[in-house]
Amino acid sequence: MIIKNIIYRILGMGILLVFMSCVKNRNFDAPEIICSEGEFENIDISELKNFYKGETVQIQDDLVIKGYVISSDKEGNFFNTIYFQDESSNPLDGMQIELELRDSHLFFNVGQQIIIKLKGMYLGESNGVYKVGGVFTSFGNRSVGRLPKNVVFDHVLLSCKANDGIVPLSTSISELNQTMIGTLVEIGNIEFKEDELGKTFAIEEEETIRTLIDCNDNELSILNSGYADFQAELLPEKMGTVTGILTYNDNEYQLIIRDVYDLDFNEERCEDFIGEFTSTSILISEIADPNNNAGARFIELYNASSDSLSLKGWTLQRYTNDNVEVSSSIDLSELTIEANGLLVISPNAEEFEIVYGFVPDLGVGTNSPADSNGDDNIVLVDPFGKIIDIFGVVGEDGSNTNHEFEDGRALRRPEIVNGNAIFNANEWQIFNDTGEMGTVNEPKNAPMDFTPGER
Repeated sequence: MIIKNIIYRILGMGILLVFMSCVKNRNFDAPEIICSEGEFENIDISELKNFYKGETVQIQDDLVIKGYVISSDKEGNFFNTIYFQDESSNPLDGMQIELELRDSHLFFNVGQQIIIKLKGMYLGESNGVYKVGGVFTSFGNRSVGRLPKNVVFDHVLLSCKANDGIVPLSTSISELNQTMIGTLVEIGNIEFKEDELGKTFAIEEEETIRTLIDCNDNELSILNSGYADFQAELLPEKMGTVTGILTYNDNEYQLIIRDVYDLDFNEERCEDFIGEFTSTSILISEIADPNNNAGARFIELYNASSDSLSLKGWTLQRYTNDNVEVSSSIDLSELTIEANGLLVISPNAEEFEIVYGFVPDLGVGTNSPADSNGDDNIVLVDPFGKIIDIFGVVGEDGSNTNHEFEDGRALRRPEIVNGNAIFNANEWQIFNDTGEMGTVNEPKNAPMDFTPGER
């Protein structure tokens, strides 16, 4: 009879194991895990990172780190990876552990403190994200791989400390920095880009990047798995707050959410951001064609206002000789000109630095508006296509005119503080090698006869 009962129990356990192995729904009760209260020789995550010297290394010392779980694979957007950070709020460091453990959320919930015994594990770094785990070798190179499932619970223990939850670090796209990589962040006033509305979170079975944007036109990538439970859901159309783990790849920050509840988008979308501005306080202040060195040519812009101004959408255009079509242009969009500040643009940045002793604000190519030989016409255009300032007369070759600066210099008179869409020679001091029509026959040599960056 006893033998029969034992046989029944064995059969029952076998049936239970078969049933559990066939479960498709991950929403079943978590197994009971005994927490650990042992004494360990702890080190900080930052101290562990110092063990990494540029290549994957195995930890030989009997050391332990502790951290708070911030990721979850419950919805399938994480796979065989757990992210953790050093504090439950205001973290200073975060990283990840690679391990063969499906449904790890059943063992380690978000907010729980875990204890990782490091001896025998491997430490590596990829794109600014530090990780520990097992090892795999490819073409003789070691990388951090998944910790084998048969040793996971030998290395990763559950702390007995109460789970009080995680407080995301509140920040913005413009404030993101390297210290936040691997931690849980929260970003407000954000929405999906308009051209992505109507799309799903991810393409089926493909890792997919979507783009978030804030009301200041700053962008942030969000990475979604094509196997996530929410893969087929449409992106929310409104604006709100996103919470996720910050990572880094291809020289840009990326965010990974745990589920759709990490998106709280219930507000109306941002008003259209206008990043382009115009101002007549921006003007051309100096154009140089040194007699002794064509490589030292430059053009200088001045902001006469008391406010800094983004030059997004602004261009400098050159009309070569008597051309009536634009010959070349410079996109100034990446520049900001400070209040009462100057910008110097050079067609040969290396030569410019040698001659004048400092680096120009923008280096461009030859035959650009900054590389005029003295008889061309230069136009400053705002983002809306309006001419704000001009030197010369479009359609007229500058040779032997009142706007020739060949082998010399065109210097804006200091009392001029506004651009002029119509060329006025009285606003300029013009030096050249002819002295025609009120100009000065006085060739200029670099660097002594020029003042780039000064007015």
